[in-house]
Amino acid sequence: MSEEAIDKSPLIQTFSSSGDMTRGVSFKRTGNVWSAVAHIITGVIGAGVLSLAWSVAQLGWVCGILFIILFAITTFLSSNLLSDCYTFQHPQYGNIRISSYMDAVKFYLGEKREMVCGVLVHGGLFGSNTAYIITSATCIGAILKSNCYHKEGHKAPCKYGDTVYMMLFGLVQVIMSFIPDLHNMAWVSVVAAIMSLTYSFIGLGLGLATVIENGRIMGSVTGVPAANIADKLWLVFQALGDIAFAYPYSIILLEIQDTLKSPPPENKSMKKASMIAIFVTTFFYLCCGCFGYAAFGNQTPGNLLTGFGFYEPYWLIDFANACIVLHLVGGYQIYSQPIYSAADRWCSRKYPNRGFVNNHYKLKLPLLPAFPLNPFRICFRTAYVISTTGLAILFPYFNQVLGVLGAISFWPLAIYFPVEMYFVQKKIGAWSTKWIVLRMFSFVCFLVSVMGLVGSIEGIISQWIH
Repeated sequence: MSEEAIDKSPLIQTFSSSGDMTRGVSFKRTGNVWSAVAHIITGVIGAGVLSLAWSVAQLGWVCGILFIILFAITTFLSSNLLSDCYTFQHPQYGNIRISSYMDAVKFYLGEKREMVCGVLVHGGLFGSNTAYIITSATCIGAILKSNCYHKEGHKAPCKYGDTVYMMLFGLVQVIMSFIPDLHNMAWVSVVAAIMSLTYSFIGLGLGLATVIENGRIMGSVTGVPAANIADKLWLVFQALGDIAFAYPYSIILLEIQDTLKSPPPENKSMKKASMIAIFVTTFFYLCCGCFGYAAFGNQTPGNLLTGFGFYEPYWLIDFANACIVLHLVGGYQIYSQPIYSAADRWCSRKYPNRGFVNNHYKLKLPLLPAFPLNPFRICFRTAYVISTTGLAILFPYFNQVLGVLGAISFWPLAIYFPVEMYFVQKKIGAWSTKWIVLRMFSFVCFLVSVMGLVGSIEGIISQWIH
């Protein structure tokens, strides 16, 4: 995109009149590296970590470990490229902040690609929230099953439906959606990050204890055997999709970076936060994935803490699953806030004089501070939660849903758009060394995404038929 095209961008016009590219308001940015790390861990370590043992089991010891590390490196590289796109040095308006992923695509790449990006971003966020609802209901059911197995024995017919628990989780999210925006959610992210580390440690500890109890490391170099080569390929592709889902956070990166105070420069703080967060998540991913596979071998469950490879101590299983649910309550909000803020901005521009959209009212409850309520926010956010809950009830397939979401969003959102925006921001010419390397990097990631998508769709179709 040329500088002339950037000058004509609607976002530049917004900035010139309001002083802020995406919000039209001024606010104090107080975040630091550690609050950013908490936001990232909350957004990244979620439903994905529980499927990694299954993914390693499909890929085998060598490829399982290798792909987890490769996805970590890929995510770190793409997050660095994207964090550099947060600010743009404009000759007339100076240092311009671009505080949402879609606005960045619109600013650097134009409105046509912004429309494509919008479908993928909001679809990815919507899908992630749907996966979080599926996972939370599975975890609540696992708590009930764990107690039942403890009382009645491991062979008891302990079965519980997921629908009621999905609806309960949705009700909690309707209430949580009254939080205005990401700037008011630091405490939610801190609690959620602590919960994610807690259940990851528990999964790691239970896997290690089982390996010690077995007296040997289970599993093989080639992974779980299949009836034929085609079935094995479908499972490998699905495993790649699951790992792809577990890592990227590009669609919320700029929103998180916009909370950081400066100095130091926001991109430097964000790169440091990304490095710390990705190192921590990769450590837990490797530990949970590898110890889970080492403990159960070919019998590794699709969800490490709800698939009942572990039965005892039942109270620790219950506690771990409760931590998962608490983490997903926060994770749902982290992934829904970009959609909420986009809807707020669009309606404010479309209907600037409508009180339903723009009027705020104070609600004061006993023993709690007053908080603002907006009629449009109440209606839109409630409808959004209902829609994600309904989709989760229709398609409650944990591993397959994660694989589809990871494959669809990984290449375009975590790789393609960040690379293209980086080209424009840094003015990298075609066929230069950096241009060729990043193009090859993008193409390889595209092939991985296609394989993950094909395998996961095949898995959903198979589950639906059976």
